Amino acid sequence: MSHRRLPIVSLLIAVALIVNACGYNLVGRESGIPDDIRRIHVATLKNLTQRSQVEQILTRALVDELVTRRRFEVVNDEAAADAVLRGKVMSFSLRPVTFDATGLADNFEVQITADMTFQRTPKAGERPEDAEIVWHNARYLFRQDYPVDQAGLNFLDRELRAIEQTSERFAETLVIDILEGF
Repeated sequence: MSHRRLPIVSLLIAVALIVNACGYNLVGRESGIPDDIRRIHVATLKNLTQRSQVEQILTRALVDELVTRRRFEVVNDEAAADAVLRGKVMSFSLRPVTFDATGLADNFEVQITADMTFQRTPKAGERPEDAEIVWHNARYLFRQDYPVDQAGLNFLDRELRAIEQTSERFAETLVIDILEGF
C-alpha cells in the first residue's frame, strides 16, 4: 500500500469505528426486546368504543403478525409466557375522505387509537402491576385510507371490511414499533 493511501484508509477505519461505537444500526436489524423473551401471550384487547368486534379483529391480527415473524412463540396461557401484549381500543372512527361522481364515498380513513402495553409476566411473588414494562404507548395512533367498492354494500358492511383490511397493517406497524422500541 502506498504511503499516500495510508492516511485515507486510517481515516476511513476510524470513522467506521466511531459510527459503530455510537450505536448506529440499520432500521429493522436491531430489537428493543430482551433476548430471553421468546414466548408471548396476546390478551384479547378491551374495546372501549361503540364499534363491536373491533377488539377481536385487532387481537387476531396481532397474533397472526407475531406468528409470521417467527421470532416468538405465541402461547394461549399467560402463565406459560415470558411476556404479555395487552391493550385497550380507546377510539375507532371511519370517515369518508373522497367521493365519486354520484356523491357516494369511495375512500374512507380508518383511525384507531389504542393504549398498548408489552410487559413481562410477573415473577413468582410479584404483583402483575409491578412486572417490568418492556414497551408502552398510551396513545398509539393508527390511520389508514381504505378504498371502498360500491357493489351493493351497506355502511356497516363497509365498516367491518375496513376494520378487517386495516387490522393487518395495524398489527404490522405495532409489532415493528415494539420490536424497534418506538
